[in-house]
Amino acid sequence: MKNKDQYLFQISLSVLNHLGRNLYRSFATVLGEAISNAWDADAKNVWIFIDKKKNSFVIKDDGTGMTGVDFQNKFLKIGYSKRREGKTTSPGGRPYIGRKGIGKLALLSCADKITVLSKTKNENYIGGVIDNSGLDKAITNDLTPEDYPLGPLKVSLFGKYTSNHKQGTIIQFWNIKDGIKSSLDYLRKTVALYFRFSLIDDSFNIFLDGQKISYDDLADLAEKTEFLWKINKLDDPFIQKKLKNPKEKKVLKIKGDIQGFIASVGKPRDLKIATTEERVSVDLFVNGRLREKDILKHMPTARVAESYLYGQIHFNGLDDKVDRFTSSRESIVADDPKYKKFLDDFRKKVIGVVLEDWDTWRIKNREDGDSENENIPKKERKSRELFNAVSDEYVFPKGSTNNKKIDGWINDLGNDAQYNFSSYADCFISENLIRKYIDEKKVALSNEAKQEVEDMKKRESENKGKGNISIEIRKANLDLSYISMDGLANLVDKKDPNKEACLSRDAKEYKPVRDALMHTARLSDKAKLKLSSVYENIKGRIIKLLS
Repeated sequence: MKNKDQYLFQISLSVLNHLGRNLYRSFATVLGEAISNAWDADAKNVWIFIDKKKNSFVIKDDGTGMTGVDFQNKFLKIGYSKRREGKTTSPGGRPYIGRKGIGKLALLSCADKITVLSKTKNENYIGGVIDNSGLDKAITNDLTPEDYPLGPLKVSLFGKYTSNHKQGTIIQFWNIKDGIKSSLDYLRKTVALYFRFSLIDDSFNIFLDGQKISYDDLADLAEKTEFLWKINKLDDPFIQKKLKNPKEKKVLKIKGDIQGFIASVGKPRDLKIATTEERVSVDLFVNGRLREKDILKHMPTARVAESYLYGQIHFNGLDDKVDRFTSSRESIVADDPKYKKFLDDFRKKVIGVVLEDWDTWRIKNREDGDSENENIPKKERKSRELFNAVSDEYVFPKGSTNNKKIDGWINDLGNDAQYNFSSYADCFISENLIRKYIDEKKVALSNEAKQEVEDMKKRESENKGKGNISIEIRKANLDLSYISMDGLANLVDKKDPNKEACLSRDAKEYKPVRDALMHTARLSDKAKLKLSSVYENIKGRIIKLLS
């Protein structure tokens, strides 16, 4: 028989071990369980104290606390759930986050020993010590819970934390198994990202080593964010305070109880959380609690945009009479029908739109888009990427009064450059292929061609003299390099243009627009159409000629 000051687990110790002492492997999960318990207990404040030297930490809250009966019959009763009593909200009106009553196993998973202290208003502390080494021995010896009472509580050891603590729970974690490797900065970001309810409810605050956690801890992520998609109405201070002016934004109105946002950063590495291998992702929340990290892994598209996206999606419809969360509480049962339908709808109504917008917006903002999107021809996309790379080199000092104006000029050149760059590549390849062909076939230069070479060499010599240039400009200085497209065409495919189509006739039509292009002129729409149509003829004739 246990005495009144002893507390026992209400479950077989071997089942306790198999059920999940090793089920929780994420330090964030442990933090999350303690923070969630504080929320359910109507706490106004949660304090987290880290001691890296002693490899320990403390979580303290000012919630309603527990009596000895509560501690024995609720906390130590694995599987106890307030929802079984028909309750869905706390006395303070908060929606309960806890569900199965096994989340407390997370508290046993990360440390060699934990001490739990709790008190209700105007009462004394109750609690005990859970020593995992002792629990291991008890399990090995097949002891019953009655044979393994928790260690006695020594409140005097916790004066630092009990001072002015009127009610609530304090949990000390001793000797963290994998060590506290994470920096405080990482922990602050983790809490700010994944415990959203702490940031949208002014009545609930989380402090890490005395400093309140807020969306200011995500300022660097906000600064690297370029695009924003809001899903229905979402009251989120991160969007309202930190993502005020993205380069592009859109509101997606879709049916159903879904809210949230998706955002895009400038580079995939911007999503990496400093000093860790973790990345910010598109995560699913239910009733404010993180339930599934990186939901895009369930709907892979193989599109490049995926590696730029992060966000928070809220779908409270997954929290109903059916328990669809895994035992680890870190994810949702993958084959749950309601969850599968949610993912399918989300992929069609949200992700599909985001991927298309992302490509369009990236191009608009002079950045490389999605090469897998075939709505834009490959040649045009590569031409635009070259323009982006070149225009990025025209960087002017910050604060320059001309910045905005010059940026507008560069943007205005974008569409023309996309056409001109690719057209220049067409000219370069087609004309040099003909030169290669003439050289291989040893086609003799006509008198017209020789005269063109002589005229061009003379003009080049004069210009080199004016510029005081002594180097050779053309590679190998071959005569053929001085002959333009129409001259080259006359050497390989000259026919009576009035009787039949030929390369020389196409070249004559091609020359005036081609010359404007080579002088970096911006072509009219009609000129672009003419150049494109004639070049298609030239390309076809060159392919036939070389075949």
